[in-house]
Amino acid sequence: MSTPKIIERVFALSADVRYVAVRINDALDLQQRAELSNASASESDRYEELLVNPTVLSLTRERGRIDCGGLEFVLVRYGNFFQLVHPIVGGHISIAISPTADPLSLLEPIRRILAQEQLLPASNNRWRGP
Repeated sequence: MSTPKIIERVFALSADVRYVAVRINDALDLQQRAELSNASASESDRYEELLVNPTVLSLTRERGRIDCGGLEFVLVRYGNFFQLVHPIVGGHISIAISPTADPLSLLEPIRRILAQEQLLPASNNRWRGP
């Protein structure tokens, strides 16, 4: 399945999903729900997906490898939204979620989509890296 279809499926999970980005290797697809209040700038989102989120995943993956049993996902609470960053095969998926929602309630449905697309990393769903 193409990344735009994955993005569409994640948006369909909940109206609380504000933004979805999928980065696989060097390809980045991102989409923001129309007419959002307190949305971040699209150029800022692009740099977050190209620089910030891969770095955060790399650092937390390394910490997880030491003695924490690996890494499953990273959840950040910004002032205007939650940001769920989940490693996938070849990259990551990043989902902005409404600040009034329970972001963990979306985790399993998102992981089901990733598993169906064979993008969920192996080893007990904990990403230990290459």
